[in-house]
Amino acid sequence: MALTPKIEELMARIRELQEELEVDLERKQAEFRYHLEDRRARFEQDILELHKRLRKGSLRYLVEAPPLFILTAPVIYGAALPLALLDLAVTVYQAICFPIYKIAKVRRADHFVYDRHLLPYLNWIERMNCLYCSYGNGLMSYGREIIARTELYWCPIKHARRLSDAHARYPDFFDYGDVERYRAELGRLRKEMAPGSDPEAGR
Repeated sequence: MALTPKIEELMARIRELQEELEVDLERKQAEFRYHLEDRRARFEQDILELHKRLRKGSLRYLVEAPPLFILTAPVIYGAALPLALLDLAVTVYQAICFPIYKIAKVRRADHFVYDRHLLPYLNWIERMNCLYCSYGNGLMSYGREIIARTELYWCPIKHARRLSDAHARYPDFFDYGDVERYRAELGRLRKEMAPGSDPEAGR
């Protein structure tokens, strides 16, 4: 959809910030002496040995943990089933509905990243925690993008009040009360969301 000069300016600034982030990530790779190979971090041998020496054993980790941390663990991991059900629900939803609405599907791999559990200085408890958090946050990102595309298709109207954390597609929405653009451009916006019409599905 056509963007206003202000939004174009903001999008350009976002791209600049993303480029700065990439430069910062490259600097961190050099600082901590690893490189990415087949999307996996590879540390230099002496760094790997240092990581292993500094790993805290699982038993020691449990003994040193505050008792309330241990007692609340079942509460944290008790959310695993609801998260899995949410995962199933949004995945089935987009699999059935997006082809009907002609909305490009969200790529799961863009939202789920599992690599922290591979760090050799983590014990098996820390690794399990990292996997769980990666899954939970990846699921929230994945689900949010599915819902954001749904909202962009069915009700792309900004709220009258400012949102504290709007999703990435919110800038593409029509202004609150702009009935003329809503009626005139809704059809075109929906076409831009079709698979293959735009690599970013409506961006």
